Amino acid sequence: MKKLISTDDKLSAAVNRRCFLGKGVQGVGTLGLAALLQQSLTQAKETDVQVPRWPGILNGKLHHEAKAKRVIFLTMAGGMSHLETFDHRPKLTEMDGKPMPESYTKGQPIAQLQNKPLKCLAPQHTFAKHGESGIELSNIFPHLATVVDDLAIVRSLTTDAINHDPAHTFMNTGTTISGRPSMGSWFTYGLGAETENLPGFVVLTSSGGGQDQPIASRQWHSGFLPSRFQGVHFHGQGDPVLYVNNPPGVSRAQQRDIVKAVQKINRLRSASINDTEIATRISQYEMAFRMQASVPDLVDISQESQATLDMYGTKGGDGSFASNCLLARRLAERGTRFIQLYHRGWDHHGGIKNASAVTAKLIDQGVTALLKDLKQRDMLKDTLLVFASEFGRTPMAQGNGRDHHIKGFSVWLAGGGIQGGVTHGSTDDLGYNAVEDVVSVHDLHATMMHVLGIDHEKMTVSFQGRDFRLTDISGNPVQALLA
Repeated sequence: MKKLISTDDKLSAAVNRRCFLGKGVQGVGTLGLAALLQQSLTQAKETDVQVPRWPGILNGKLHHEAKAKRVIFLTMAGGMSHLETFDHRPKLTEMDGKPMPESYTKGQPIAQLQNKPLKCLAPQHTFAKHGESGIELSNIFPHLATVVDDLAIVRSLTTDAINHDPAHTFMNTGTTISGRPSMGSWFTYGLGAETENLPGFVVLTSSGGGQDQPIASRQWHSGFLPSRFQGVHFHGQGDPVLYVNNPPGVSRAQQRDIVKAVQKINRLRSASINDTEIATRISQYEMAFRMQASVPDLVDISQESQATLDMYGTKGGDGSFASNCLLARRLAERGTRFIQLYHRGWDHHGGIKNASAVTAKLIDQGVTALLKDLKQRDMLKDTLLVFASEFGRTPMAQGNGRDHHIKGFSVWLAGGGIQGGVTHGSTDDLGYNAVEDVVSVHDLHATMMHVLGIDHEKMTVSFQGRDFRLTDISGNPVQALLA
């Protein structure tokens, strides 16, 4: 090391040692990224701010034909009850107020009802059949009922984690262990983005209708992938990105001069120690500069027709779920690869009848408008929509609410590569166990990857002596859902 670096540059030597050790555990995938970025940087002029768009580790060489180009993942945070939404269980109505049969629950994990008397709670809303498919939906989704023939509803999803944060971690990363890359990071790492002016992975949050469970930013972190692939949280009100505008008295030309100077320093350092995080910093400085022009255009809702705003039920920029759905469509149009919307209002341990109706009203029109809007713009055919919660709710009462439940709940998919107007799987008569065509979170991820042209077993990254993938060590695409 001393032969490579002058002895009076102790800081440089320390950083080099850290980078060398870091590279030793980051694996081939990260090293390949570093080499690719470094090659691009050394070919660039020192005064040029431009950074090439990341093409994806697959570099366009998909494992099979892709049906979708992008994903909009709609997260109903808090644990949406499948029994009040998508999974009609008439037997549970018959059993209302009666003891839950011990054969269902003995030895099973229950969150807050453990060792307490367990009584059945009837579904709190009526269901009806809709569309040509005749799929049953709860009456709390009158708007969604109009597009039911575009949905593929899975009624047999299971998960591994019974509390909110680990369940979100599992849904987002394929493991309950914190620190792994989120699915949005995996997709942007593998496929790149279709834009140079906006992040490839954007997160939007809203709330209302129930207890707001906190959502940690590590849910959209890049884990052991370079940090350029982590999600960017856009605010639903005000400036989507803080400090995106220039300070008073600073022109765009002056800002470019500053960025050029910083980029030159970063490139000199990158040439010295070849650290992927410096490469990330270089690309993100350029992205931030471009976003000063692209973000104001993104949020300029005056470009939208009144008919579109009426369809979503928002004027835009109000922080609502409907507003975020409109923003998601605009992000999708502009090339963002993975857009994740959280609505934090589904944690209904009590008062579930009224609370589920209130929360559903906050999201029903917006999500339906998003699907219709994509369809009329001929974008639904290559946009995958996923509507999911971290887990479901128990058939047993928790007062006049329901507890956390992991043994069977519902999710729906629509759009690119997905067959519409179908249901898949089933829970038992009381909505407790998934008993038919059971689908795991790994299966869901594998299905998402499949429609994007990725074989989930082949896109791996070597890290700390092991090959990692989003689906961990299991999972299969759900063939019955594929168009």
